[in-house]
Amino acid sequence: MNRIVVIGSAGSGKSTLSRKLSERLSLPVIHLDRFYWKPNWTPTPNEEWDAFLKDAVSQNKWIIDGNYSRTLDMRLNEGDAVIFLDMPRLLCIYRIIKRRLIYHGKTRPDLNEDCPEKLDWAFFVWVWNYKKRSRPKVIQALEQVKERKRVVILKTRKEVQRFLDQVNENGRF
Repeated sequence: MNRIVVIGSAGSGKSTLSRKLSERLSLPVIHLDRFYWKPNWTPTPNEEWDAFLKDAVSQNKWIIDGNYSRTLDMRLNEGDAVIFLDMPRLLCIYRIIKRRLIYHGKTRPDLNEDCPEKLDWAFFVWVWNYKKRSRPKVIQALEQVKERKRVVILKTRKEVQRFLDQVNENGRF
C-alpha cells in the first residue's frame, strides 16, 4: 500500500494516525488542512484546490489525511487503501477542545503557519453533526470502492492501536 487516504471527523485522530503510519511505512504525509487553508483561515478557491489535489494524488507514494468531501472521490480513486476513523462523537468533541487548549494562540503542526488554532461555535456544531451529515456520504463512497480498494474502518481508540500494532509488526497492512 503506497497511497493511503485517511478520513474521519475533526478530532477523530486523522493527523496523528497519518504521522504514525508514515513512520512505520516510510510514506510522506500530506495534511490537506495545511494546503487548503491560506493565512488567516482563508480557503483555497476550488479551481486551485482541484489542481493541487490532482498533483498530490498523482505522486507514487503518500498518505493524505483530511475530509473535503467535494474531492473525496478523487482521492479514493487514486488511493490503494482508505482508513475511515469512525470515532464516537464525544471523543471527537473532547479532542477538538483539548487541541484548542494545547495550541492556544499557536498553529498545529498539520496546519498552515498563519492559521492559529481556534474553536468557534460553527466548527463545534460541524463536529457534533458529522455522524448525521457526513458519515452517510462517507459510508456510501466506501461501499462503492470496497471491491477494488482496501477499506479499513476503525471505531475506537483500541481498534486504532491494534491496527497500528499490526502495521508495526508487518510493516504493511
